[in-house]
Amino acid sequence: MSTVAEQINAVRANIRRRDPDQKEFLQAVEEVFESLAPVFEKDPQYLEAFERLVEPERQIVFRVPWIDDAGKQQVNRGFRVQMSSALGPYKGGLRFHPTVNLSVIKFLAFEQTFKNSLTTLMMGAGKGGSDFDPRGRSDREVMAFCQSFMTELHRHIGSDTDVPAGDINVGAREIGFLFGQYKRLANNFTGVLTGKDLAWGGSLIRPEATGYGCVYFAQNYLAHKGEAFEGKRCIVSGSGNVAQYTAEKLLQLGAVPITFSDSNGYILEPNGFTQEQIDHVKELKNVKRVRISEYCAFSSTAQYFAGKKPWEVAADYAFPSATQNEIDEEDAKVLAANGVKGVFEGANMPSTNEAIEVYKSAGFMFGPAKAANAGGVAVSGLEMAQNSQRLQWTRQEVDDKLEKIMKDIFNNSLVAAERYGLKGDIQAGANIAGFIKVADSMISQGCV
Repeated sequence: MSTVAEQINAVRANIRRRDPDQKEFLQAVEEVFESLAPVFEKDPQYLEAFERLVEPERQIVFRVPWIDDAGKQQVNRGFRVQMSSALGPYKGGLRFHPTVNLSVIKFLAFEQTFKNSLTTLMMGAGKGGSDFDPRGRSDREVMAFCQSFMTELHRHIGSDTDVPAGDINVGAREIGFLFGQYKRLANNFTGVLTGKDLAWGGSLIRPEATGYGCVYFAQNYLAHKGEAFEGKRCIVSGSGNVAQYTAEKLLQLGAVPITFSDSNGYILEPNGFTQEQIDHVKELKNVKRVRISEYCAFSSTAQYFAGKKPWEVAADYAFPSATQNEIDEEDAKVLAANGVKGVFEGANMPSTNEAIEVYKSAGFMFGPAKAANAGGVAVSGLEMAQNSQRLQWTRQEVDDKLEKIMKDIFNNSLVAAERYGLKGDIQAGANIAGFIKVADSMISQGCV
């Protein structure tokens, strides 16, 4: 009879054998697998649940044909991975970006499973998107693409089946076009998407939720360590929705956000961004849709560093809020050398596993994405609840609920780590707390 260690190794080998080329997905699975070893050793039935969990319930890949402004046919590839419905309808965003492939969508859906579980709301997990790039496209072209994308996707989603939301490059404009086409095809006005406009079923605080939630999580971590944000210099990467509202909430709590970035480089405000300056970044990225370097025409104090990452700037805390694997091992070493004491992930899996090892060696506070950036999907869940009741809660009501959810996520991660002898390891605690809730539900529902 094989030992538990042998069973663990066999499951790990089987996962790698099935998807050898899906590097992002395997990276995400490996990060969780390491944390769950004490759980598997204590109760082997959880290993069986994990082996089932890593195989999505459904993977949908489809063609998205559309006509551009020149009258030319374009063809993109669409994806929806419905990972787990153990806790509720599939829930997770749509990402439109040239880097999107099945491995990326599977890693995002896998991470989403734990994240949604941690919120304590009734949400399963899924993720989707396309290799379509909306940058540089007209509104008409984006609408044409979104309508074609939803024409196929609509048959696989529904308010009690699968509720997509936004992610990278899928904001209010895209959600509006997607929702309009769903309503047209289904002849049904229902909460099938979250991140909607306030006039037709959206929730207050939803645009801010991921960024605000990440900072609330970090605030709880700092308080646990006897620290506070007042006067602390913070590096923020990215310049989209998550980065914008991370910087805004940091400023509100007395911290000093000093950077934004995009794929071309980063900007530095040596004395920190004001609210007026953050609002200008929002206009550049959300309305004008231009590169972050354009900010320098607005500010005489800003510095722009082309082709570089903001991790080289000395600071107290870092908030990676752009995309996956934006901090590698060398970047992490630079952060440590520059005095950073904590990394809180606003993006999905922005740190490589090697970077995480550097964080641990340096004694960083580390808020892993599945815990720290769960605020976005938490408020999406609250939007679903409001849609079900045909109500709209006040801004304060939603913000209070978000703040409490992020506090509970931190505390539950802390308790789970301690329960399995991993005191203080919030990364492991988040993985364990998120997994056990899903696994217990899967076991209760049978081998399905």
